[in-house]
Amino acid sequence: PCRLWPADLPTVLRVCVGPRTSDSCASASDGAMLDTRLRYGATESRAEALLSQSVPGPKSFSQAAAPFVAEFVGTFALVFTVGCCVLSVGDPSWNAIAIGLALMAMVYATGPVSGGHLNPAVSLTLCIVGKLPWPLMLGYWVVQVSGGIAAGFCVCALSTPRKAFIEPGPPFTWQYSVTAEFIYTALLCFVVLNCAVARRNNPRDDRNQFYGLAIGLAVVAGVYSVGGISGACLNPAVAVGFDVSSSPAGATGWSLCWMLAELMGALVAAVLFRIVRQEEFGNSSGLSTASDVEAITPFAFTFQAFEPGFASKCLSEFLGTFVLVLTVGLNIIVGSPAGPWAAAAALTCMVYSLGNVSGAQFNPAVTLAMVLRSRCCVRDGIAFVAAQLLAGVLAGLTVASFHSAGPMRNTTFELGPGIGYSPATAGFVELLFTFVLVYAVLASSTVASPAGWQTKQNNYFGLAIGSCMAAGGFAIGSVSGGELNPAVCLGIATASLSHHVAQAPPHAPLTNCLAFSTWELAGGLIAAAVFRKTHPGEFKGAPLLVK
Repeated sequence: PCRLWPADLPTVLRVCVGPRTSDSCASASDGAMLDTRLRYGATESRAEALLSQSVPGPKSFSQAAAPFVAEFVGTFALVFTVGCCVLSVGDPSWNAIAIGLALMAMVYATGPVSGGHLNPAVSLTLCIVGKLPWPLMLGYWVVQVSGGIAAGFCVCALSTPRKAFIEPGPPFTWQYSVTAEFIYTALLCFVVLNCAVARRNNPRDDRNQFYGLAIGLAVVAGVYSVGGISGACLNPAVAVGFDVSSSPAGATGWSLCWMLAELMGALVAAVLFRIVRQEEFGNSSGLSTASDVEAITPFAFTFQAFEPGFASKCLSEFLGTFVLVLTVGLNIIVGSPAGPWAAAAALTCMVYSLGNVSGAQFNPAVTLAMVLRSRCCVRDGIAFVAAQLLAGVLAGLTVASFHSAGPMRNTTFELGPGIGYSPATAGFVELLFTFVLVYAVLASSTVASPAGWQTKQNNYFGLAIGSCMAAGGFAIGSVSGGELNPAVCLGIATASLSHHVAQAPPHAPLTNCLAFSTWELAGGLIAAAVFRKTHPGEFKGAPLLVK
């Protein structure tokens, strides 16, 4: 017999097939409790999806309206926080942190009710990948934009005569602003899909708790990186809300450009998600018909043993490294005082997103250590390093393009020792903090969870890795720049070669890149050796290298 229980969306019920036992079929109350955690409309596997059916059930008006009220309230709170940060006279250095924390809090608060989208672009990307019905998406759009407009009018009324205009940040032109909105909205939507929707990050009975943190950190990275270029709306509700509430005529029209770029970013994020998470769309199970489903043990199919393809892994490494290097470079050329925070936020959210695709290494020094740790074969390691370096070059060229149009276009940023420090000193501190970073990666992401834990999820590894990036950036930024990554060094060197002014001093970015990379690879090598000494139980009978 079957047992049905309600899911978080009113029209969807999942079926539990098998003998009516406590192990094979949860009680109705337990099923309802579990399904409220299917954030962002996360669906079951291909096999289970074929067993799903729509069963209408009686629902009160308050129950049906609850998701829309949650989306309105959450979007209002987010946009109001943005407005207060923009229009207040406080220190703007912390605006990105405030906005990211507000989003994180509201995602955790409204996620079990509505999915916690709070962003039309997020709703669109979920609809594209089949995680949200389009009628519900349209309903969410209405309340999200309404919440944004209401918050815009409220915060502007409280801050009169100051207004929050949507326009390109001078001296950047609209083309650069639109590109910035596109890139970082795509990042936000990609993080949502991977952290809050992907089945291998959210097994049925053991869902992760880092999804809200990763989503908030994606916004932190975006605001620090492109806040001075486009305002870093990354959300049509923010763009339309402030454009309508701040413009005398009701809207300047820039919000439409921003909104189009953001929705295009959502589309690209959905495409990339389909490529790196092919198992989400039935490509890994080989199950395409109901007879296929009947042939398997009910609910035995799981994504946890799935091994991503070689191309998906390489793309994962490329995307994560590109986002990291681009974020570092943009913070440099806009003179951000919080570059290490932005880099750490970008690294953390991408590690959480792609950790179970390629290992989320994003760093040749980490890849070297992973090969020595026997967690990455030599072939994959070589391919990963190639993808990382290619991403560094392309991100460097993108940074150079923004640099040529920015307020510091007449300044050349060099990769090299800080003023008053020797190359040896700069190289040594790069080695030391790269060691810290790589050792944290090995110790937090390649070791099995303690036997006493009730979860198999590793909810802290991304935060630990990102924290090393922030620590190194602030600690040795004035000594060496705190790159801690040969791909970042190559990206900065590429940007320096692509954009420099005649009055700049003679520079040798490739020489410094090679020198710094050597120190950083040495740090990764030492980390692998120390890890073998501190975790001998991890190497019992294991070969030094895997084929």
